Parts: sequence; C-alpha cells; structure tokens
Amino acid sequence: MKKQFALLSLMGSEGALSKIHELIRELKIAPVMSTSLLTLSPDNTMAELKIMMRQHRISGVPVVQDNNELVGVVSLEDLIRAMEAGKLDTPVREFMTTQNLVTAYDQETLMEALRRLESTHVGRIPVLNSRGKLVGIITRSDVMAALIKALQDVYDEAELLQGRPQYFFEALESEGTNLSLRYHITSGDFTHGGEASAKIKQALLRIGATVKLARRVAIAAYEAEMNLVIHATEGGILLADIRPTEITIVAQDSGPGISDVDEARQPGYSTASPQIREMGFGAGMGLTNIERCSDEMSVWSIVGVGTRVQMSFKVSPEEAGK
Repeated sequence: MKKQFALLSLMGSEGALSKIHELIRELKIAPVMSTSLLTLSPDNTMAELKIMMRQHRISGVPVVQDNNELVGVVSLEDLIRAMEAGKLDTPVREFMTTQNLVTAYDQETLMEALRRLESTHVGRIPVLNSRGKLVGIITRSDVMAALIKALQDVYDEAELLQGRPQYFFEALESEGTNLSLRYHITSGDFTHGGEASAKIKQALLRIGATVKLARRVAIAAYEAEMNLVIHATEGGILLADIRPTEITIVAQDSGPGISDVDEARQPGYSTASPQIREMGFGAGMGLTNIERCSDEMSVWSIVGVGTRVQMSFKVSPEEAGK
C-alpha cells in the first residue's frame, strides 16, 4: 500500500501509464543485454553446437567471423535437422540461418526489443553496435528484469519527491536566483546519449519542480542532445539556465550547420544516415518535439559554422508546485 501511494503521488493526475510509458521509452538495450557471449564460427561442427547447447542450456547460438561480424544464427531446430540427417560432423554453415536475421542495435530502446521478441517468437536476439559487430544478447528474462528494476526506480523517485521542497526554488529565493548546468556532448556517443538531459530532469525534481515540468523540459533537452550526438561533427555543449519563473536550454555546436532552417523544422525532415535510422534515431521529429514541449524555440545556423538551438519554458505557478 505504501508503494502504491508513493507511485500515485509521483504520477499525479496524468496517471501511472503515462509515467511507465515514459520510463520504458527511455530504457536502452545496452545496459540490459548480456555481454557474456557464446558464439560459434561457420567452421564449427553441429556436434560442437550440441555440446554447447547441452552445457549452457540454450536454444540458439550466434555464428560470427572476422572480429565478431554476425553471419548467421544456428538453433535447436537446426541441430535436430542435423541429427535426423546424421550430419553432426557437418559445419554449422550448412544449417545456420543467414537470411532475415532478427537483430537489434545496442542503442535501441528496450521496448523495441520487447516488440521484436513478441512478434518473432524467438527467445533471444543478437545485439549489434553501430559498426554492425555483435556485442550482446537480449532475452525476455533480461527485459523483464530491467522493467522490474525500472519500476523500483519509480518508487524510489516517488519517495524522494515526497520529501522535496514544496515550492520551486523555495530555499533559493533572492533577486536574480538561477542555477546553471553545463554538459559536453560527444559526437557519435550513443552509449551516453541522453545522460545530460536525464541529469537536468533530476536536478529539476530535486529543487522542487513538478514532474510535469521536469518531463517536458527533459524531452526537449533529450531531442537537442541527440541532435548533437548525431549531427555535430565535433560534439557540442548543452546548457541549462534554471530560474524560478523560466528555464532556458541551449544546444550549440560547431558542426556542419543547417542549409535551410525552415525546412529542417518540418516534421519528418532528417539528414541522418540510413545506419543512424536503423539504430532508431534520426526520424526527423527532433525540432518538432522541442517546439511542442517548449514555450519558445529559436534556431540559428550557418553552413560550415555551426548551429544553436535555444528553447525556453515559462514556469507557471502550478508547474512550480505553488
């Protein structure tokens, strides 16, 4: 009962489903997947597969070559076919599946992995990094364990909020009070992408902002942060200026710049590579989502110089917890 009360206090009138959906949307495969890999090469025999499956009680094994390049998957069904044909001495390349492999990228969301597991009815999915190399395995058990931990984190956050200041910046009231946060964002670092925006959200919650306010700031900051990861050739800076009546987020880089800002602000417009899109990023909704969440957004960009995205959030008395 105590945990239920804490969760309801955290989620407010928006309800549990909204909070849980947001939480699941943020979870990535990388920290959840197993990195203790059991693999075979195409030249290993089906007899060696049989031994591996019996020893480790698994139903499938990724087949790799050339520094963990995934070339196929061999399953219990394949082993049974080999046994029936009396071909246990045959290389696994003769029985493994090589077409339409079910895989995931380490920076995709856990929800996407769950959808893939359910739709394909497989027990485990090989996980690739941005270079297409095998780096892990994700199973239904991994997903469920991560979701249970995430729900525990929701409860812990609820307890934290119950003891927080009741008014935004209540303890820091003065003329010109502000809190400035600065984060360096590394280009191409999908592993740590999203950490800065999560820290901004955590800071807002700790100083007394409502969950609703912290959430819309965090969503916009996340979109800006991931734009830096994807498009900025040398990374960039994410800044947060937090005041009792207004919050300003600035994402700035010295990257390639945007040739047509008006076009870039259209929903679905993206210059992300196909590889980035396969990883679940670059859908062209970044600036659109920023504009939806913020009260004001401005974009300054010069080709060959860089881009600066600024967004502001007016803090209403209700959002400030007053």
